[in-house]
Amino acid sequence: MPAADIVIRAAEEADRAIFLELYRHLKPDDPDAAPDVPQQTFLDVIRHPGLTVLGGFDNGLLVATATLIVVPNLTRAGMPYALVENVVTHSDHRQKGFGQAVVRKAIDMAFEQGCYKVMLLTGRTDAGIMKFYTSCGFAQTKTGFQVRAAPAELRQNPIVGHHT
Repeated sequence: MPAADIVIRAAEEADRAIFLELYRHLKPDDPDAAPDVPQQTFLDVIRHPGLTVLGGFDNGLLVATATLIVVPNLTRAGMPYALVENVVTHSDHRQKGFGQAVVRKAIDMAFEQGCYKVMLLTGRTDAGIMKFYTSCGFAQTKTGFQVRAAPAELRQNPIVGHHT
């Protein structure tokens, strides 16, 4: 089935296992904790206001996903903005247009909801990923910054784990 025929829909309550299985393809070296995510956590995510977990299905098989977060905003005349996160394509289905179809759907949904921009961050630097996001319509025009939580052993030390 060509990617043009992919069925894209929001994650549903019964989808927890198939989405968690697909997320393993994001970082295969990560610890295998996905099956331990309780159903309630999954429901909290898919029911969160302004958040949509999209899935792309090829012949009923979940092959790609992206999460769209629409954020209310007090600037830009009150127009919201959006973030795209957790973009994953099953490793057996890459380079076929499935991921691009899901990301483009997320972008379309953001603009349909009145967003003035859609942002995405990636920690990947390889040329293939940059080409993929460019093909989805993104332009690398801003500088991103992040702060990550300190590892648990550092958070226990109030001096090391403290941010001012």
